[in-house]
Amino acid sequence: MLLWINGPFGGGKTQTAHEIQHRLPGSVICDPEHAGFGLRRMLPPALRGDFQDLVSWRQGVVEVLDLALTRHDGVVIVPMTVTDSGYFAETVGRLRELGHDVRHFTLLAQRETVLARLRERGLGHLLRFAAGKGAAPRGESWAVQRLDHCLERLSAPEFAEHLWTDHVTVPRTADRIAVLAGLTLRPHQGGALRTRLRQARVSLRHIRFD
Repeated sequence: MLLWINGPFGGGKTQTAHEIQHRLPGSVICDPEHAGFGLRRMLPPALRGDFQDLVSWRQGVVEVLDLALTRHDGVVIVPMTVTDSGYFAETVGRLRELGHDVRHFTLLAQRETVLARLRERGLGHLLRFAAGKGAAPRGESWAVQRLDHCLERLSAPEFAEHLWTDHVTVPRTADRIAVLAGLTLRPHQGGALRTRLRQARVSLRHIRFD
């Protein structure tokens, strides 16, 4: 089974994916963003745009996930924002055509909620303070610029199942996805501080400035 967790940038996809992986033995996270940024870095700066526009990215994602789903004996978790219906068909749709059990979920929240999460995401605000800079990292600024577009597109029926997360914790969101997918997660353990530290480590590993 593949769990594709969609949503706006800063909407909680990565944290939710890692929460599920932490509590679901045998599961793995396959993040298509790694391939996307690798392809993007191959191009001269003037030619770098949205890596999802590259046919090589879309085809490569399907090829790699098909391999993982075929050879790995466990759930594959994919945290990835896809808002273009055509690209969605070429990735999620294509994997389903290949016979894979793909469960797609879109995490949604009010604009103000996502903006607050972006401000708190990772240690970006601390790094900016230490550097004496007020500007956000490029990735964070880009996420804000794309927020309205993401929320509008992802609210469409084709991107269901929709899960609203404004007042729901990451562990609770993971629980909801597991129930809908027919999976059993290990109980969430650890207090609020331990959970927050684990989430901070995840955020730190995913800070990007390019």
